[in-house]
Amino acid sequence: MKTLTQGQQAPDFTLFDQHQQKVTLSERLASHRVLLYFYPKAMTPGCTVQACGLRDTQAELLAKNVSVIGISTDSTDRLAKFAKRDALNFTLLADEDHQVADAFGVWGLKKFMGKEYDGIHRLSFLINQDGSVAKVFDTFKTKDHHQVVLDYLNN
Repeated sequence: MKTLTQGQQAPDFTLFDQHQQKVTLSERLASHRVLLYFYPKAMTPGCTVQACGLRDTQAELLAKNVSVIGISTDSTDRLAKFAKRDALNFTLLADEDHQVADAFGVWGLKKFMGKEYDGIHRLSFLINQDGSVAKVFDTFKTKDHHQVVLDYLNN
């Protein structure tokens, strides 16, 4: 697993969102910087806490010209349920074959409760409008992810 680092170009991609609409990273970057956050599974406790924190700070993020996109390997149907259940106000993308997670270097071996398996590592990337990675967020807890991002943006 070779994770993208600050200064590298983010790979462009197109995936389907929770409304089954195609979303292309480069098109989104035309109007905003993007906080691209990878999370393991929709509607699980940690992922819900993380998503709700981003939901609740959406106005502050947009004021800093940052739009949020969450990516998991869930189906668009599961993403739609997640967005509806938790009133999420940002884009969720389905990377069911984990090609985008691979491209960003966040797919790999994980260990949980004594078991090993492949999955998404919880990382976020702030991507500039020119497509370069401004910051990689790899040290945070699900409950304070939004605050770590805002603290970075406010400095």
